[in-house]
Amino acid sequence: MAAVGVICEYNPFHGGHLRQFAQIRQRLGADTAIVCLMSGEFVQRGEVAVFSPAVRAAAAAECGADIVLELPVTHSLRSAEGFAAGGVEILSRLGAVDTLCFGAEHADEAELLQTAKILCGADYDAALREALTARVSYPAARERALIACGGDGALLRRPNDILAAEYCKALVQQKSPLRPLVLPRGGDYHALDADTENPSATAVRALYPGGNWRALVPEAAAALYAGAERFTMAAGERAMLARLRGMAKSDWETVPYGSEGLWSAVYKAVQHAGSVEEIIESAKSKRYVRTRLQRLLLCAYLGLTADDLARPAEFVRVLALSARGGRLLRRIREEGSIACLNAGARASEGAQAEIEARCRGLSTLFSTGTNAPAAALAQKGRVYRRKI
Repeated sequence: MAAVGVICEYNPFHGGHLRQFAQIRQRLGADTAIVCLMSGEFVQRGEVAVFSPAVRAAAAAECGADIVLELPVTHSLRSAEGFAAGGVEILSRLGAVDTLCFGAEHADEAELLQTAKILCGADYDAALREALTARVSYPAARERALIACGGDGALLRRPNDILAAEYCKALVQQKSPLRPLVLPRGGDYHALDADTENPSATAVRALYPGGNWRALVPEAAAALYAGAERFTMAAGERAMLARLRGMAKSDWETVPYGSEGLWSAVYKAVQHAGSVEEIIESAKSKRYVRTRLQRLLLCAYLGLTADDLARPAEFVRVLALSARGGRLLRRIREEGSIACLNAGARASEGAQAEIEARCRGLSTLFSTGTNAPAAALAQKGRVYRRKI
């Protein structure tokens, strides 16, 4: 039985994700197991996920995922490079997963792997350092450096291409046994238009709950989302501001993404800003992308340090299973080199367990106070099992 890993957020699961599942099984066989490594309460852009991990995992399972594992928060809040590297490292350690599937606007596996090899080279590092002296944004500097080394700079312009290149880079650097399976990703990753053929998670979030979001989401997922508790950054803003204003300068010095004096600019903005948006507007410059500031602020709120984000995963949690997934999980537990704990199992003492508990508790402050999850999802500590 082939087993394919997908590193994901499903914030939320939509029609494009369902199409990816179908394409995987068309390419590799109908009995292919799909293992999803999904962000938990917080996502890579530096925001809270719109639904709980339990709801999002259940939606993925009802739409065809066989195993949904929770990506540790210390991996979810990394940069694109760290997010990809951490996900590849965990999937490789599962043992029974043989393929990594991801989408790209430019779905040419050979070109992406060639780009990855350039990104891993010393010449590229030197070119990147030189490009950064021009004080352009980091993404612009990366593109310039890639072109200087003979690569196609266009492959670092669009979101899915960037992440695809990082996945390939991680596969190369880690000498991972995973084989890449690249699928074409149509549409605009950040589009607000309700494109039913190639929806974006951004569009679904913008339309939920008042707009016509159901047209963009598989019915099995929509049924779970309709009654689920919702989380937004706005709901937790006062809690964030209270925490950020109470931090000493010494605390800010250890916050991720604060290098080159950025933490100092943020610290000054925090003292007078009346909203998170005001902090970002005050501290941002053309050198730093918005998502870096969002991750910096969220890590500060959660009490995460740069050392925390660099820690290897000690375990992952199993959030959802199909019958086929249950059989594969037994193999993973026999062959893998990372612990797979059930959703509510007590983790052995360690840094990850402490961080997980703290961040999960703080995530509840982003609740909008809307409907509670459906009864089947309200049973804390249970692995969601797909009935068919």
